[in-house]
Amino acid sequence: MTDRTEERRAELAANLARVEQRIAAACAAAGRARDEVTLIVVTKTYPASDVRILSELGVRQVAENRDQDAAPKAGACGDLPLTWHFVGQLQTNKVRSVVGYADVVHSVDRVRLVEALSAAVMKSPRADRELGCLVQVALDAESGAQGTRGGIAPDAVEGIAEAVTAAPGLRLDGLMTVAPLAGAYAGQPRAAFDRLAEISSCLREMHPAANMVSAGMSADLEEAVAAGATHVRIGSAVLGVRTGLR
Repeated sequence: MTDRTEERRAELAANLARVEQRIAAACAAAGRARDEVTLIVVTKTYPASDVRILSELGVRQVAENRDQDAAPKAGACGDLPLTWHFVGQLQTNKVRSVVGYADVVHSVDRVRLVEALSAAVMKSPRADRELGCLVQVALDAESGAQGTRGGIAPDAVEGIAEAVTAAPGLRLDGLMTVAPLAGAYAGQPRAAFDRLAEISSCLREMHPAANMVSAGMSADLEEAVAAGATHVRIGSAVLGVRTGLR
């Protein structure tokens, strides 16, 4: 192992420890058990070598948001015991590639995408498994519209959820949101995540197994945990501030 690799390993280990302390403290403050919250490390713009170090440090859930970066990285790390999450806005022409490595897609926000994912899974060499899907909720979107960062308005969630449930090869796992930059919840991540929790509660009345709530990033994980998030998506707090491709 080179000096640079050792240095990077120490850096990632220290960052992971700090994030773990934050999650544990947030759980304690919310009266939740630590094992109720899963850490997903978002490795976008960082190399496969970092993913390998993270795996050695015990990370099992990693995420990407661009297929052109994720596909080769997942391929290079195919020997590692990882669950891959796709968290970015997803175009239908990228679906076949994403299905090849992703275990969960967090950004399902239209029926056409549901149909494309289902068709790709059924034609995939991995057709014997189900692809986990989260409906992305846009809390800055008007009724029936999409948000500026992807996702659909709350009143369209049930329709997308029903489409996922009916689609072969797909499994409805729950909901995802990104704290909005505009609208009524701009600058209010806790209020946004509380609203997501309400929508999740309604969804579970019809789909009890769809209990995953993906919310919170490096800047607002505490607010997400307080509001009931089951998964937090942490990038820069673990890997460092991104300055471009590395």
